Amino acid sequence: MSSSYGRYNSQSYAPSAPELPPPSNHTPPSNSYTQTSPPSSNYNNYPSYGYPPPSSYVSSSSGYSNFPPGTNPDVIRSFQMVDRDRSGFIDDTELQQALSSSFHNFNLRTIRLLIFLFKHPNESLRIGPKEFTELWSCLGHWRGIFERYDKDRSGKIDPLELRDALYGIGYAVPASVLQLLLSKYSDGSSRRVELGFDSFVECGMIIKGLTDKFKVKDRRYSGSATLSYDEFMSMVIPFLVSYD
Repeated sequence: MSSSYGRYNSQSYAPSAPELPPPSNHTPPSNSYTQTSPPSSNYNNYPSYGYPPPSSYVSSSSGYSNFPPGTNPDVIRSFQMVDRDRSGFIDDTELQQALSSSFHNFNLRTIRLLIFLFKHPNESLRIGPKEFTELWSCLGHWRGIFERYDKDRSGKIDPLELRDALYGIGYAVPASVLQLLLSKYSDGSSRRVELGFDSFVECGMIIKGLTDKFKVKDRRYSGSATLSYDEFMSMVIPFLVSYD
């Protein structure tokens, strides 16, 4: 199994969003899988989403001891509001409610994929305070990327904007793969597929997740890797399973 994704430094996949690159007018190439150098970060371009900057975050005495120190109090309140049974965990419908009040009206398929990626390996499809905080931060980064590449400010990402967004964060996905990915979100009509924020996050997490997992196996960063059948299936299936 091989790919020409380039020679990034590799690390194990962890649910996250790539760093947002600085503005550029560079046109993406048509035949490479991933850029040959990682995008540089520019955190000043991230919107604050109505919350104070990280330096002004304060610890909370909410009673939820598993939140990381310095967690934004608004994040803690969002968790508490939907954790009605005070179990310290939230399920898919509770997470959907929490995120819909701040980010976007996420569909349950995307919600369940996010829970699967962020949950503790020994947990069922639910997340606790630590995972919720990590997921919230991840979505904030994806929102910054979404807004950067939604050039027409339509609130949707069209195929060209998706191509540019993925390239801008380091993944020059072949047109054939991009078309296959977009077909997942088609309603069966002849209309051009446009992605809302939740579907954009889902696409991004699939591309980033599979690429990062592949790079773990490509220890020489050559664009090629040897995988057993079990390794291949374990790598791919979690991103293909329908969580509806």
